[in-house]
Amino acid sequence: MQMFDGGYVHHGLLKSAIWLLNEEGETLKRLWLENGSNYDMVFAGHSLGSGVAALLTVIVVNHRDRLGGVPRCKVRCYALAPARCMSLNLAVKYADVIYSVVLQDDFLPRTATPLEDIFKSIFCLPCFLFLVCLRDTFIPEGRKLRDPRRLYAPGRMYHIVERKCCRCGRFPPEVRTAIPVDGRFEHIVLSCNATSDHGIIWIEREAEKALLRMKESCSETVTTAPKVQKLERLRTFEKEHKDALERAVSLNVPHAVTPNEEAPEDQKPEEAPEIEDKSEDPADTKSKSTGGRASWDDVVGKLFKKESGHLLLKRDSNPPE
Repeated sequence: MQMFDGGYVHHGLLKSAIWLLNEEGETLKRLWLENGSNYDMVFAGHSLGSGVAALLTVIVVNHRDRLGGVPRCKVRCYALAPARCMSLNLAVKYADVIYSVVLQDDFLPRTATPLEDIFKSIFCLPCFLFLVCLRDTFIPEGRKLRDPRRLYAPGRMYHIVERKCCRCGRFPPEVRTAIPVDGRFEHIVLSCNATSDHGIIWIEREAEKALLRMKESCSETVTTAPKVQKLERLRTFEKEHKDALERAVSLNVPHAVTPNEEAPEDQKPEEAPEIEDKSEDPADTKSKSTGGRASWDDVVGKLFKKESGHLLLKRDSNPPE
């Protein structure tokens, strides 16, 4: 976990996002400029990949010059079954560009347990989820909100609901959307579908059903004007985002900012990590990745000396026969 843009993010996922931008940034920039700079730039991912995509979106929004100056309004991220990768203030702040899709009882967006612990216990996941649920039951909501290092699922939430309490079978899926601040998927649901709802196949299937239902409901009223015009709905989205930011401030969420305090689009955050240059020497990169430890070549140079094409220990004086 590390500080970024006034909040905390998952350290490993952030490193992966920076690496991905360094590898593919020039390609994305070239494609966007060659196609007239008119297309939206959309990032998407599932599970851990959704965390990488979300943090990549945050970096791109704050370093738009890396991709040819793409405006914030043209950057989007769709995080499917997202991992918790950023603190609450960042999750609310970037709700206008990051959209998270959660299917019913999916466990991953609901548990604040470190990801490495989750995947270590993958063979006994139901027992692990039960213990986590038992622990979280006794943690007060206010304490969770005041914890600046607690990570959350990013952005605006789209919750696909296909099962109802005390009912058997699946129902036509409904999609509920909001930018929650308190009660943001804080409790694990002990359900036999907690792991299957994490699968991308089920998410795709139920999302497609929900989309077809929406299209059918729209086709029934095609002769009449919609109750909520598109422009008015966009304004509603902006108001929801503004209300969520103000709600975070009213709940004393650490590092939360009001809409007026947000940095302008052309201003980069002061605490944004430096993005490594792609032209960096591979040897230097390897030595940095080892946390400052000596490289293998340095160790060999200290222990051995080369004479007549043979490696000799420095304490030996006679070459091998």
